[in-house]
Amino acid sequence: MDASDAVRSSIDLARTAERCGYKRYWISEHHSMPSIASSAPEVLLSRAAAMTDHIRVGSGGIMLPNHVPLRVAEIFHTLEALYPGRIDLGLGRAPGSDARASRALRASSGEQFADLLNEMLALSRGTLRRGHPYHGVTVSPSDVSLPPIWILGSSGASAHVAGKAGMGYSFASHFSPVPAEPALRRYRGAFSPSPGFPEPHAILGVSVICAPTDEEAERLASTVDLMWLRLRKGEFSPLPSPEEALAYEYTDMERNAILENRDRHVIGSPESVRNQLNELFADGEPDEIMIVSNIHDPQKRLQSYELVAQAMQ
Repeated sequence: MDASDAVRSSIDLARTAERCGYKRYWISEHHSMPSIASSAPEVLLSRAAAMTDHIRVGSGGIMLPNHVPLRVAEIFHTLEALYPGRIDLGLGRAPGSDARASRALRASSGEQFADLLNEMLALSRGTLRRGHPYHGVTVSPSDVSLPPIWILGSSGASAHVAGKAGMGYSFASHFSPVPAEPALRRYRGAFSPSPGFPEPHAILGVSVICAPTDEEAERLASTVDLMWLRLRKGEFSPLPSPEEALAYEYTDMERNAILENRDRHVIGSPESVRNQLNELFADGEPDEIMIVSNIHDPQKRLQSYELVAQAMQ
């Protein structure tokens, strides 16, 4: 579909998620990527929160090096004022874009993530010491604080930071080349309680494609096979249909690569998906599993989320 249609349909997914009993709905930040129409997550999540009643809505995430910390603090203070108790602030250190878009954004290096995070927190809390160039700057609305903060990661590098800071941690296993379990253990081992998180709370991000039958789920999953292969080549084209993916002439090397990538996905009928997700809970012991379903047909995509909800109840 066109990017404008995709933006609007994201609200349909938020409503479906709330109706099905999902706990939270996050929106990612990506720039200059024809395959992803989510360049302004704070705008989309505000709309999603306005069009739903109780589901938590958040950023998954705001790529902090792309932004000035004061601006992020102001935006999420405002969102917290508008939708108290329903907003999550997920933060990442990756650019969410290619090198040219990063330059256009005047993005900082990901190595500065910790400094940017500390500056945002100090501005929000008003704790910058006297003599600091930003001392006395007030984040408005000043009568609310930042919503719960989650640090996002896909390699384990941010796990210790999240734990030591007493924040939530979310691991993106759906595109990570490394297993989640070591990162989740590192997060819990470093955890220090905070007012926002008295106990550690880890989310495992998982790619899930669910359909009434295993055969139909496999057909829908052909989309992610070709999508991943193109991403691996640096091709950020729109999401392919199953018909396009099944007609693609894969080389033997490409087929082997796709088979290896399949380990990052949960694919099947509701019963099969339930069993696979329960195994992930047992292996990594996350507190939550958050799912993403890259399915070409919008109605099949909504159906996948509905079937997963029914299966996990």
